[in-house]
Amino acid sequence: MAYDLDGRLVIGVSTRTLFDLTWENGIFERQGLEAYRRYQIEHEEDILRPGPGFALVKALLAINELPGQGDRVEVVIMSHNNADTSVRFFRSIAHYGLHITRAVFSGGSPLTPYLSAFKTDLFLSANEADVQQAVDSGIAAGIICTDGRASYGDDACIDQIRIAFDADAVLFSDESERIFQKEGLEAFEENEKKKALSPLHEGPFAGFLKAVAALQKEFTGDRPPIRTALVTSRCAPAHERVVRTLRAWDVRIDESFFLGGISKREVLAAFGAHIFFDDQEIHTGRAAEVVLAARVPGRRRAG
Repeated sequence: MAYDLDGRLVIGVSTRTLFDLTWENGIFERQGLEAYRRYQIEHEEDILRPGPGFALVKALLAINELPGQGDRVEVVIMSHNNADTSVRFFRSIAHYGLHITRAVFSGGSPLTPYLSAFKTDLFLSANEADVQQAVDSGIAAGIICTDGRASYGDDACIDQIRIAFDADAVLFSDESERIFQKEGLEAFEENEKKKALSPLHEGPFAGFLKAVAALQKEFTGDRPPIRTALVTSRCAPAHERVVRTLRAWDVRIDESFFLGGISKREVLAAFGAHIFFDDQEIHTGRAAEVVLAARVPGRRRAG
């Protein structure tokens, strides 16, 4: 009987998200693909160091060990490499005890068709082009910020995963954000007051949030394995439309921060976010100094 991915939270991660490939990527950029492939084969016995998303992936997989969950979370390696380089990656995965058994090594072909084939709920990569193509195809995806933190450890113990989202152009469409950019704050707030009872359209991460919310509902008690937060530059009166939209979606956000232009960095640190999604580089860049951050590119419009 075929393994069914329906009903599972499927996370696609690039090798640079899971492991620290700073040195190897430098070889690729300086000497090309063949030199990179040869280096990986020559160092198959060398275990890779944890990368920026390692602790998060480890914590997501740990959900499967909770009573009654089985294989509720599926992590799939998504890579442009070919199978020659896979040995080192899977040796490192086994070394750290990660239950990751599925992977795509596309040999340079686009990854987006395979993200869809694997029913991916979230794709994390340091490759901007791959993330852009995923978002354009309707898949929640973020460009992992690899700058800002010196190292990543494999000993991070996360007993409750904390995921933080920006609002406009992430959870919701950029319709209101475009009014703000074009006409200013006053026009933005007037529009949100006028449309307070009209739910916002879904953004690129609406589906992922709903999948997380469905998983949260499976847990009772005071400390579910995932906790979510909304961290937005919106403030009153523009907050009401957001609240009503989430209510219309039947989605619970555990904590909400309407900052009105206050820096998100400190709030994210206080919340203890293990990943933060925002569409603006100014926010992800600052956030990456204290938490793992991923930028969500805008969906390109045809024509």
